[in-house]
Order: sequence, then structure tokens, then C-alpha cells
Amino acid sequence: MLWGVDAFEVNRARAKLALFVADVFASVPRKDQRAKGDCYLRGLMLDGRRKSIQAMAERLPDGNEQNLQQFVNQSTWDPVLVRRRIAERMVPQIGPDAWAVDDVSFPKDGKMSVAVAPQYCGALGKQANCQVAVSVHAVSDTASCPLQWRLFVPEEWAHDAGRRKKAGIPQEVGHREKWRLALDTFDELAGWGLVPPVVVADAGYGQNADFRAGLSERGIGYAVAVRSDMTVHPHDARPTAPAWSGNGRKPQPRYRHKPSPVSALAMSHGRAAFREVTWRQGSRGPMRSHFLAVRVRPAGVRARRLAQAAATAEHGHWDGVLPEVTLLTEWPEDAQQPTDYWLTSLPAGTPLPELVRLTKIRWRIEHDYRELKHGLGLDHFEGRSWAGWHHHVTLVTAAHAFLTEQRLAPKADTADSPSTRPSTPSKTC
Repeated sequence: MLWGVDAFEVNRARAKLALFVADVFASVPRKDQRAKGDCYLRGLMLDGRRKSIQAMAERLPDGNEQNLQQFVNQSTWDPVLVRRRIAERMVPQIGPDAWAVDDVSFPKDGKMSVAVAPQYCGALGKQANCQVAVSVHAVSDTASCPLQWRLFVPEEWAHDAGRRKKAGIPQEVGHREKWRLALDTFDELAGWGLVPPVVVADAGYGQNADFRAGLSERGIGYAVAVRSDMTVHPHDARPTAPAWSGNGRKPQPRYRHKPSPVSALAMSHGRAAFREVTWRQGSRGPMRSHFLAVRVRPAGVRARRLAQAAATAEHGHWDGVLPEVTLLTEWPEDAQQPTDYWLTSLPAGTPLPELVRLTKIRWRIEHDYRELKHGLGLDHFEGRSWAGWHHHVTLVTAAHAFLTEQRLAPKADTADSPSTRPSTPSKTC
């Protein structure tokens, strides 16, 4: 599906865009640079299959390929300050119900584009040569916006001085796991005065005990997907300490029974225990399924070690009791067994429909990425440098934010309030 805005709509919105650019690019020191930012944003928003700098320059009446190349790849303006202003501007407008963590991949040829490596590529659904970035989005049922990006640096880049120098990777940037990048992002956003109401994420993050513990340490609630083989104890299970002879180290309390996979625990309750919940209106009618929420204690060696460390740091000892959370399970009417699972640290009394709505709200991220990629050229950047990549994703984020503002405005989709839209009919959106 192609998304875009025609030249007439873009020209009609020039005054609004100029005010937007003046605000979000206020940290860019030079007037001519801010003008190039305005030009680049118009290029991203205009109809056109390809959003490379050359293609955009050819479509824009004031487009100058050399100037735009220099602005994106060589200029020293700080993209973080621009993204901060976008986040500060957009969060109040969106009024997010959650922040969503996700990662996005960019297939690439060769090995010189910054942070490119053979790794799992979600865009292709397989291992492939690509770049991967971690993103955090403010999400409501009606709108969303990327707040911050982190480019994932694979281990092979950590000590490759030659490639790092050519790509311009800052000396202090090394390999860091994606879940750590996400937590770093929350810390940075907190420094901007922005704190999530709750964090939602797929199983790539939710399965990770360190990620969940990191959120809890920061006082951030979560509702994250997990795999069916995730193991848990029932909430009422209690550990017992083996008898101690008085010699040697005192044995630690242990749970008497082995933990169960969440799939087995959910099945043990039977289909009759699941309630039907409708979480939103889709393009083809109400979206509904059957769900069950039960209290559990996530198990596993890592979860146990983290719980022990946290309890010892707070109380000086650990009684062996693992933290309690809610397991949410979905069992569609036409399925032979449950299909999806989430863990949430939200209060035990949170209504089931609210739990379902929050866990399902990640659909907005798919909408984001469809627009960011197919409409605004997120993955069309042809440069190879660290600075160029971060400048480009910041400019794409700005274009997306501007269009989101116009959609949220009372007279959205009028001639002077452009919004990305299919330029060809589509049955999928």
C-alpha cells in the first residue's frame, strides 16, 4: 500500500508546517538548516514510492539534492534535542494509555552501513543482513507517536575500529542488548519529565526476567507478552525450607512442586473459565475473544536470582517467595487451545476488559510502522553513517508527528490539514 499527501495538500499546509518546524527544530542553530528541515519534511510527506534524498529533491520545487545530503549526513545539529521537543509536544496531545516498546529492522546490502549485520530481520521474517532499532511509542486507542529510537549495535561492531570510524559511531557507544536499550530509553525520557502510564511489549521483551525486573525497579507497570513455555507457580504456592542440621550453610526455602508452563496452567482451568471480551471496533466489526486472568508467580533461575537480590537489598534477607503478577491468557472460540499469553504487574483488581485493552493496544504500533515505512520512507535512507541514520529517523518522526497533529485537530482531513492516506485503493487497511 502506498501512502502519501499530494502537492496541493502539502502547499496548503505550508504555514502550519512552518510553525511546527520553528518549534520542534528550535534547537537547530541556523535558519538555513531549519529551512532544509522544512524541505525534507515536505519531501517525506509528498506522494511517491521512493523517499531517498535524490528522489525527494526531484519532486520538490525547491529541492536541492546536495543541500539535503549535507543537512542529513554532515550537519552537526543534535537529533536528540529535536526528538525531545517532539515528545514533549506530542505526549499531551495523544494522552497515552501506554508506552509500547518494539524493534524495527531495515534490510541492507553490504557491510558498511552503520550497525548492519546478519541477524533476525522482522521485515523479512528470517535471518538476513539488516539494521535493527529499538523504539518507544506513546500509544492511545486513537493515536500514537514514536518518542525515542536506539540503533542496536551488534557485537561484531563493538571492536571493529575501521568500520566504526567510517560510520562515525561515537566512542562511548558499544554493543548493548535490546532490552537494556529499552530501559535506557525510559531513563532518558524520565529525565525529560515523561513517564509511562504502563509499558506494553511483545514476547521478545516480556519473556526477559531482567527487563521485567528493570521496569519494576523503576516503578513502571507492565503488560507484556510471553511464550507458552514460560513457567510459573500458582499464586498461592509457598516455599518451604528444608530441615537444617545446624551444620554448613542454611538451606534456602524452595517451592515443593515444579513450576508449570503457562499453557498447561491455562488449560487446567478449562474453556468454561474464559470470559468473552470485546476490546475495540475493527474495520470488520467488533474485535472479541475469550480471556482468563489468574495470579501467578513467574519462575526460572533468573527470576529467582533477581527476586532474591531485590529482597536482600531491601530487607536484608529473602524468604523464597517469588513476586506475584497476573497471567492473562487468550483462548479464541475457534482454537483448540489457548493461543496468547501476557504477564502484567498491574494491580490484582484491574478489570479484565482493561487488561485486554492494554495488551491489545500494540496494534497501533503496526499502524505506526506501516505509515513510517510505506508512507514516510523510514527505511529508504541510503546513507551509511551514524549521524545520517539518526538525522533521518528524527526527520521521519517529525513528519509523522506533524501528520498526527493534523489528524487529531478538529477539522482533520480538510484541504489544509493533510494526513497520510492510501494513494491507491487497499483492502488491507
